[in-house]
Amino acid sequence: MLCSVSTSHDLDERFRGALTAWSTQPTTTPAADPHATVRGDSGLTAAQARELFDAQVTSRHLDLAARRLRADGAGFYTIGSAGHEGNAAVAAALRPTDPALLHYRSGAFYCARAGQLPEGKVDPIRDVLRGIVASAAEPIAGGRHKVFGSTELNIIPTTSTIASHLPRAVGLAFAIERARQGGDALRAGRHAAPELDTPLPPWPRDAIAVCSFGDASVNHASATAAFNTAGWSDFTGLRLPLLFVCEDNGLGISVRSPAGWVGAALKARPGLRYHHADGCDLAQTYAVARSAVAWVRRHRRPAVLHLRTVRLMGHAGADAELAYRAPAEIEHDLALDPLLRTARLLIDSGQATALELLSRYDEIGWRVQHAAAQVREEPKLASAAEVVAPLAPRRPLRVARSVTRAGERAAGALLAARADAFGGTPPERGGGQTLAQSINATLTDLLVTHPQALVFGEDVARKGGVYGVTKGLRDRFGPARVFDTLLDETSILGLGLGAGLGGMLPIPEIQYLAYLHNAEDQLRGEAASMRFFSQGAYRNPMVVRIAGLAYQKGFGGHFHNDHSVAVLRDIPGLVVAAPARPDDAAAMLRTCVAAAEVDGTVSVFLEPIALYHTRDLHHDGDGGWAAPYVPPARWGDTHVPVGRARGYSFGPTDELTIITFGNGVRMSLRVAARLAEAGHGCRVVDLRWLAPLPVADIVREAAATGRVLVVDETRRTGGVAEGVLATLVDAGYVGLARRIAAVDTFLPLGPAADHVLVGEDAIERAARALLAA
Repeated sequence: MLCSVSTSHDLDERFRGALTAWSTQPTTTPAADPHATVRGDSGLTAAQARELFDAQVTSRHLDLAARRLRADGAGFYTIGSAGHEGNAAVAAALRPTDPALLHYRSGAFYCARAGQLPEGKVDPIRDVLRGIVASAAEPIAGGRHKVFGSTELNIIPTTSTIASHLPRAVGLAFAIERARQGGDALRAGRHAAPELDTPLPPWPRDAIAVCSFGDASVNHASATAAFNTAGWSDFTGLRLPLLFVCEDNGLGISVRSPAGWVGAALKARPGLRYHHADGCDLAQTYAVARSAVAWVRRHRRPAVLHLRTVRLMGHAGADAELAYRAPAEIEHDLALDPLLRTARLLIDSGQATALELLSRYDEIGWRVQHAAAQVREEPKLASAAEVVAPLAPRRPLRVARSVTRAGERAAGALLAARADAFGGTPPERGGGQTLAQSINATLTDLLVTHPQALVFGEDVARKGGVYGVTKGLRDRFGPARVFDTLLDETSILGLGLGAGLGGMLPIPEIQYLAYLHNAEDQLRGEAASMRFFSQGAYRNPMVVRIAGLAYQKGFGGHFHNDHSVAVLRDIPGLVVAAPARPDDAAAMLRTCVAAAEVDGTVSVFLEPIALYHTRDLHHDGDGGWAAPYVPPARWGDTHVPVGRARGYSFGPTDELTIITFGNGVRMSLRVAARLAEAGHGCRVVDLRWLAPLPVADIVREAAATGRVLVVDETRRTGGVAEGVLATLVDAGYVGLARRIAAVDTFLPLGPAADHVLVGEDAIERAARALLAA
């Protein structure tokens, strides 16, 4: 008789019914040798098979409990691992010190890895159940999401449903191999900065990274980027000890993967060694996984393990399978239930009787039910403050101390190394510097003082960047620390995320702001969420340099003059720096790196292209926009904390406050000088930080004059001015306020851009209108 749907009750009853029926059949006398293999040359011993059976059963009962808890209104997550329990064998083929990023159906992997540690070290039952009921006592995410994650198990939490963690996995493999080759430099960096309290990851030299994902994710751009980058790296000789594990149940929610497509797609990937196994067959999965793991560990090269699985009980609790699957299809998958097949393997090999396995199934089921009854009553997160606590901690005093100590190292123990890096002529002796020169000098100093720092991106090494900002860095520090990447922003950011997890301090470059948008989820869904979903147990410190904003003359159009930052300001916890002047750029870049080092902060360092090579402010040849480079001994004194603005005063009185950033700073300073000549006192406030906004400075400077003009070079809709004005409203500001911003349009090529961007004439007209009000 065909089953209409694989419900939790049906799945439970089927297992019981099958084992009860098998108990009446003649069986082999159980073997006494726990070291005997359960099948041929699979290498899977009886003792291992029984342990993995326990992990599979535990995972299954956790799935059943999730459905019951949801039905009772006490559970909030029902995407289970039923049908995928063969991944327990993958865990067995690995070591618990191999870092893993897991698919949301890798529950048996989690349970099996927990079993590899001393008893009681990790309780997978309570871990998973606490995630399901959103208990604040859940050990990795603290009730913020149901994730598979554990520092003890070296399982790095992901909330991805579309394989967005795969680019990070590539970066993680890169970090493992880089630490293997140059771990002494990383440790030196830690020892040189005693204010850091985050240890290097405890991964051994021969560790490999593993990440699992579903078959439908093979088609996603982030997965394609990861496969391509892994293959590209292998093709170029870069070692990446990485095992991709595709858990292929043939369905992406309700959409079928075409028969044979996943295997064909994975086999066709250059640079990836392909392995395939029946994921419902424990012995075969273990044998193939062990072979794949051994190959990756030995050769330090990427491979993919393609596991054919089934999906039982639908996609999640609310999924109506019959809307897209015929009863015969469901019945076919039920017959392949990996729990039944493992039970049959143990029985046929004489390692257990059906009744013994049924008893074990019930014993584990009772433990899960008992734990579920307890954790459902545990407290939940009780306030907004509790929810956001791990999101983006700020320790400004430690950050300031880190900047100061870096300067002390540069002026002391690293004096000779610094002199060598600058060819004997440090930048503080070179007079006024442009924005581009200042950033180049600061990157040089950061690479000297932070041996774990890496600079990479498109064209940054040999060419030195499109605008020469990274020129000479590769020659000074070598291709191991300054290197070109392939042309893919998703992979660049993923590489940075993994490198940060591995104890490095990545400073990747995105060539233009417009190029970020196809990869932005690596910041939103992966980078910024890491501390949030691990309560700070894991972090991916990173400073992403991006050339952007408008006003570039002689070259541009939309893709080289993108001035939209709304997508960045909306990311919780992300720091967005927007320096306008050379001296601010140097200090703010040091701050971002120190914040990454101390707090694991993820920052975007937005560099105004049009100001890169600007030297003059008011008149040709005045040198008013250039600035001297601050010597290391004064880095602490000139430190710029996150979220602090910079103010300028013009004229004898305070009549108007202009709040701006980026290109708007230079234009506003020029306008303010003309207003001062006409007798009008003016304050110009450079926000410097677009997230978090310098709220206290905004409110104070606005209140000082009672007239505020916000000069916003981004678009009116979603622009920075909206945040500034909302800040004033929230603070109870009652004075006059006006904004001018760019038109809501993409930027055209050439002089036409002047019609839609903010210009000095518009700023002056708006300022005079406010002064006359």
